[in-house]
Amino acid sequence: MLTGRTAVVRVLRIFGLLFPLFRFVEPLSAQEHDGTLRILCYNIHHGEGADGRLDLARQAAVIRSCDPDLVALQEVDDRTMRTGQVDQTAELAKQTGLYGRFVHQLDFEGGRYGQAVLSKYPLSEVTVHWLPGMPDRERRVAGAVSVQIDNCRLLFVTTHLHHNNAEFRRAQAVRLNEIFASEVESVDTFVILAGDLNATPESQPIRILAGQWQSATEGLSDTLTFPADKPERQLDYIFLHPPSRVRVKSVKVLDEPLASDHRPLLAEVSETH
Repeated sequence: MLTGRTAVVRVLRIFGLLFPLFRFVEPLSAQEHDGTLRILCYNIHHGEGADGRLDLARQAAVIRSCDPDLVALQEVDDRTMRTGQVDQTAELAKQTGLYGRFVHQLDFEGGRYGQAVLSKYPLSEVTVHWLPGMPDRERRVAGAVSVQIDNCRLLFVTTHLHHNNAEFRRAQAVRLNEIFASEVESVDTFVILAGDLNATPESQPIRILAGQWQSATEGLSDTLTFPADKPERQLDYIFLHPPSRVRVKSVKVLDEPLASDHRPLLAEVSETH
């Protein structure tokens, strides 16, 4: 005989089989967490694929396919005219069964534009950190959320560095170190930074970050993420701080040439003890 929460979980699973339009997500308290986190970094190009078609469902399927714990999304629209006034963060959260938070970067076409975070675990509200750049144009930000997983608290950060100004990217990398690499020394947590950095591995911004963070793709040559159809350079990264507290178990670029103009980067990481 089934009793208590076990019975509820069993009934809801059966309900999900009978009604496949509803996606059942087992309560977090009933899940077993083995200490490994699957981190996904994905520039979704406001839902538009390499074929020019706007299709959030296709991108949601890509996210679900790798069962991530935490997702950093860049180029996300929130109720803008160009994407049908859809709250893309809420829609992707709904279609993936994850919690979602939008990171407001600027007002755009009757709505907002920025980044987003998705998570299997409850999230704090977003803290937006403004990065150096031109305040009257597309100012760049880092959006940080706090995540509690069992007895571990971590800070998860999404960012998107400037696309055509190398000096801005350098200054933005310096500022990211100042905000997050120093803050973590005084709190019981570690930081995961993920985003489209618009910089290649040998560039100055990446070297600045690598001086204080562990890059999940350091030393690898098969992590090209852009352009999605025929990748020729790495622009997307996952960084960990402090390096002594977190280790990379695996990392790969998903073979997804169509859903966006970037390919998603997936890393498995775990906390050292």
